[in-house]
Amino acid sequence: MHGKKTDLASKKCGIARSLNVIGDWWTLLIVRDAFNGRRRFNEFQKNLGMAKNILSSRLKKLVEEGVFSVVEDDGSGSGHNYVLTPKGEQLYLVLVALWQWGESNCKEAGDLDHEMVDAKTARALPQLKLLAHDGRELGPREFKMKAI
Repeated sequence: MHGKKTDLASKKCGIARSLNVIGDWWTLLIVRDAFNGRRRFNEFQKNLGMAKNILSSRLKKLVEEGVFSVVEDDGSGSGHNYVLTPKGEQLYLVLVALWQWGESNCKEAGDLDHEMVDAKTARALPQLKLLAHDGRELGPREFKMKAI
């Protein structure tokens, strides 16, 4: 069933507003590729294998939302690069959390051929944890949304 996508930008919820920007699965794969050093349209297209019109519309939205900026290519002068902005770079926690959740819940033994590691030590990243102000680790039932 296909219909018009609901605009969540005006919702009074950080999750809904975030999904309005990055809620489609292609979008986070584009951001993942940017973290892996891809910058040019053809690099994203080749690696993701997505239709050019879909990639073009996703990149346009990500630029409009301030997740990417467009920078002229210094080399050839005939193109441009898509570079994560500080706003886009903040998505690293989302990507690590999704990766770790997928590693724990969405694979069979030997399925995946990569792991996330510390760039300095090459050691696997520890599981992300939500910590309270006093340093206690909070579990899934130990936090709540509160009206402000």
